[in-house]
Amino acid sequence: MTVVIGFEGSANKIGVGIVRDGEVLSNPRRTYITPPGQGFLPSETARHHRSVILTVLKEALEEAGLKPADIDCVAYTKGPGMGAPLVTVALVARTVAQLWGKPLLGVNHCIGHIEMGRLITQANNPTVLYVSGGNTQISNDPSPGYNIEQMAKKGTQYVELPYTVKGMDVSFSGILSYIEVRCRMLKCNQCTAEDLCFSLQETLFSMLVEITERAMAHCSSQEVLIVGGVGCNLRLQEMMGVMCKERGAKLFATDESFCIDNGAMIAQAGWEMFRSGQTTELSDSWITQRYRTDEVEVTWRD
Repeated sequence: MTVVIGFEGSANKIGVGIVRDGEVLSNPRRTYITPPGQGFLPSETARHHRSVILTVLKEALEEAGLKPADIDCVAYTKGPGMGAPLVTVALVARTVAQLWGKPLLGVNHCIGHIEMGRLITQANNPTVLYVSGGNTQISNDPSPGYNIEQMAKKGTQYVELPYTVKGMDVSFSGILSYIEVRCRMLKCNQCTAEDLCFSLQETLFSMLVEITERAMAHCSSQEVLIVGGVGCNLRLQEMMGVMCKERGAKLFATDESFCIDNGAMIAQAGWEMFRSGQTTELSDSWITQRYRTDEVEVTWRD
């Protein structure tokens, strides 16, 4: 049996998870939440992570009922993400790996989301839609995306917004500015704030469903897996489900336990990588804020 511990802290969540051969043994995490409207700055987020990461590590080991000697590999988020929080996690992971005498593995954050989604849902060979919304400058309790989702449920009137799809590319540029202009309609009672949230969701999600269906057609795929923080959104899952049903395909998604950033997803991706023979030398254990998914050499799948 192979046991991997994973450290995640690319944005405002810090988590430590332990995975053993496809079983999540523990997955505690903490969230840095600022007052509404203030957002989270990299330096302050890193300070939060430093203050709790050892506590979260202890919780992970106790919950799993394991000792450092039981761990086979230490995985950490190499990127993408916010620089200061990433450095905090990398430093702790390096230190732990050296103290425990364990190999180290730098993991791509996006790959972590995908591998955790595949593990939890048991999707075979899905078309993956990765929708992330963590690095926002607007912070509300519990999160901007969740608040918009709840308000959108009360919306009844659709307000037309820019819809830009070119092949497999989407453009969200200008949509928020367009909504700011449309906010004038609120003063005239032409629509409500709930209507604008509803319209925003319907427009953006329609674009995502369209390009996902196009990808499925190109790849002759019959499965869709939604991962990332926005993957928790029930309306997105519902819209994607309708498209899949029309194509005779299957939709796979997870709840907030694994959609939202967590340590277990880094541990799972690290488990896959470690089992295929990958490790990260200490001299290469740096971080990068711009770590593209297609830069990762996938050696653990055909």
